[in-house]
Amino acid sequence: MPLICVDGTDLNYDLSGPSGAPVVAFSNSLGTTLAMWDAVVPALRGRYRILRYDTRGHGGSATRHEPASIGDLAGDLLGLIDALGIGKVHLVGLSLGGMTVQALASAEPARVLSLTLMATAAYLPSEASWNERAALVRAEGTASIVEATMGRWFSPGFAERAPDLVGPVRAAFSASDRAGYAICCEAIGQMDLRPVLRWITAPTLVIAGRDDPATPPAMAEEICEGIRRAELVVLPRAAHLLAVERADAAGTYLLQFLDRHRTGQATTGAVPFERGVENRKSVLGAAHVERSLANAGAFAQPWQDFITRTAWGEVWGDTRLPWKTRSLVTLAMMVAFGREEEFKLHVRPALRNGVDLGEFQALLLQTAIYAGVPAANGAFRWVREVLGDELDGNGKD
Repeated sequence: MPLICVDGTDLNYDLSGPSGAPVVAFSNSLGTTLAMWDAVVPALRGRYRILRYDTRGHGGSATRHEPASIGDLAGDLLGLIDALGIGKVHLVGLSLGGMTVQALASAEPARVLSLTLMATAAYLPSEASWNERAALVRAEGTASIVEATMGRWFSPGFAERAPDLVGPVRAAFSASDRAGYAICCEAIGQMDLRPVLRWITAPTLVIAGRDDPATPPAMAEEICEGIRRAELVVLPRAAHLLAVERADAAGTYLLQFLDRHRTGQATTGAVPFERGVENRKSVLGAAHVERSLANAGAFAQPWQDFITRTAWGEVWGDTRLPWKTRSLVTLAMMVAFGREEEFKLHVRPALRNGVDLGEFQALLLQTAIYAGVPAANGAFRWVREVLGDELDGNGKD
């Protein structure tokens, strides 16, 4: 992923989605990376342009070995947005990320189209306890507190039910830079955003986990009392890291909220080649697209230009249909016309766009009714040839 230097700090970021769509910027929690949003962003793919980044001292972003405030972290995000040439944005943050975007939305209200705050607080005492945690991590690393942290982040039994989700979070936390983590702890300890909440003018959605011991619903209610246009959702069966534990619900509420406050629409017609390439890479992957363009040669180059501008720039760049829907439509048509190569090309992109295996199976069953049993039988085989053991027994004749 690329880096952008913001006021002397290299920030690791990822920007993807239709280039003409409104931008949604995500800010992650303490001790995580931008990967914590992996299960939420598919709900938005194809309707919004998604910006994720690692907070300073986390993931691929650099650590600055000096004290920082929540305002400094908000300045990092604003600097990243400015460096990318983005004007107004929808902001989403969880825990520390929620504190960061509160600070940004209160300082720069004209830049914020909407604000979504997940499992966070405007004030989180006590400073002494945060300083104690910072000192422990500086001395022994984040691995020394990983078990206690996972106990707050996830509901009882969730780690055993979903080890594939919790395992990467645990590993990323344990590998966190100790100085970067400690500096952010100290920033939280010094934070009190309650006096500036009234300066937030953007429509605001606050999502809390009913079983969150770190930032319980009472703290979400306190935020709603301070922000005039705030609404509250409390998710059952959710602790602190609800973007992982309840990604389905979080993504659904977020998409509905964003759509209610959406501005701008991707245009069609006369789409620049570069915009089509960007959409094409976001769906099919950069390696495949670069290989196709490199192998085209002079004879096929006009064809590559055509499909990149028209199919990927105009059609896939039209945000009236999310990419999940476009993936399902594309797969169904490839089954009906027996286009094996193109079908296989779109299998993994469909999964990235939010289609799960159950939906995949339901789609192919429906194609048997409308396109014929032989066509659907072939499609089940094609899926198995692409995904193999990932199907866990699904899709057999």
